[in-house]
Amino acid sequence: MAGARSRRDDPWRRVVIGLATIVVVHLIGVVGYLALGLSPLDALYQTVTTVTTVGFREVAEPTAPFKAFTIVLALGGIGTVLYTLSALFETVVEGRLTDHTRRRRMERHITALHDHIIVCGWGRVGRTMVEHAEGAGAEVVVVERDPERLAQLTVPWVAGDATDDVTLQHAGLDRARTLVVALDTDADNLYVTLSARALRPDLFIVARARNDSAEPKLIQAGANRVVNPQQIGGARMAALALSHHVADFLDVVMHDGSLEFRLDDVAVAPGSPLDATTLRDAHLRGRTGALVLAIRDGAGEFRTNPPPDTALGAGDVLIAVGTSDQLAALADLAGA
Repeated sequence: MAGARSRRDDPWRRVVIGLATIVVVHLIGVVGYLALGLSPLDALYQTVTTVTTVGFREVAEPTAPFKAFTIVLALGGIGTVLYTLSALFETVVEGRLTDHTRRRRMERHITALHDHIIVCGWGRVGRTMVEHAEGAGAEVVVVERDPERLAQLTVPWVAGDATDDVTLQHAGLDRARTLVVALDTDADNLYVTLSARALRPDLFIVARARNDSAEPKLIQAGANRVVNPQQIGGARMAALALSHHVADFLDVVMHDGSLEFRLDDVAVAPGSPLDATTLRDAHLRGRTGALVLAIRDGAGEFRTNPPPDTALGAGDVLIAVGTSDQLAALADLAGA
């Protein structure tokens, strides 16, 4: 049904139908004039001059049947040509206007975005990143320069070179919360990371590295995290080989969305009810329903399965599991 509907909505379908009808009209004209006694060349000549309304002269004695057939052919031919020309004009004009309107609407949407994620590069890594980000309800803007890749996008995009500062600014770099750099080469990823860090010192940047040697360079350029897809893939395969049920569960909780529960991180804000208290006194389980699995302190160290007397402070990040409502309640309590 969807395929048939898309074919019916194809603006060029009317043009193709019109051109096919013109061909059929000419065939009918040639056959008709042949039946009236004209030679093949004269029949073709008479058909073309009639349909195109040129009408230099009649190539045969205009008998009553000849005149009647010519009138019908002229009316049918002129109507078909006018229909085809109008369909062609409408398709070209509407197509350009529609593209322009769609582009303007998307630009306004990007301008209004805040706390979104910018993904530089619509390759396999970027595509997977966008799918998971959309699944989590995040707003995403893709920066890509390949027209073929842009044609596949269903999310807001900016056409251009991500290594150009102006392109990043068009994607809303000054309002974004995260920049994901997943271009084809380590050199490009390094350049974009360096430029973005200079433009936004507070921006969280995740960069892709193809080679192990590029990881320390990307960190030095300003990336907060560096991801090597080969290493991640190897670790994923090892997890499946050793504890595939755990790996499958984490995939579902983090990415699938089919379970009610999910994992999330919540930062403790200064002056919040959780600042300068302990897990026991905070009563997080009873007040929010969320379960704290780990705590990351300001130095970046993790404390897994923290005991009840663990002190909480501003800047700590709680790694918790729960429903969307429970995690939202935890975030409100933490002042995040």
